[in-house]
Amino acid sequence: MLRIYDGGLNVPHILETWYKEESTSNYGAFIPFIGTIRDEDNIDGLSFDIYEPILEKWFKAWQEKAKAKNAIIKMAHSRGDVLLHQSSYIACVFSPKRRVALEFIDEFVEDFKASAPIWKYDLKNGKRIYALDRSTAIKGSGLLA
Repeated sequence: MLRIYDGGLNVPHILETWYKEESTSNYGAFIPFIGTIRDEDNIDGLSFDIYEPILEKWFKAWQEKAKAKNAIIKMAHSRGDVLLHQSSYIACVFSPKRRVALEFIDEFVEDFKASAPIWKYDLKNGKRIYALDRSTAIKGSGLLA
């Protein structure tokens, strides 16, 4: 399950919804990761653009990896502006065994950071400025790929 929301994420609502959806699925572990906008570099927040077709393809591949481990993965991400101390990203893994969930969430979050087609902008003084110094090129992208 992949969900895109406009603006900051309602963390309690999303986590409660996911928990209720899986409460009778006999998973022994529910491991969430919540990404929050930090107060740094004099920003007012961050803004995000998402290329959804590639994100959906990337996420589907991760769902298949989870299924092979008898687990499931869910993710929510913000589109547009997210202010300081709000969440822009939530991922969670449900698994019968905690070790699978703990290892899988780590792999997923690291690959998300490196591969997801999401572009980040700093919000400063009412302007949206591409965060080039904190961006990672997507594997296989570019003119010569």
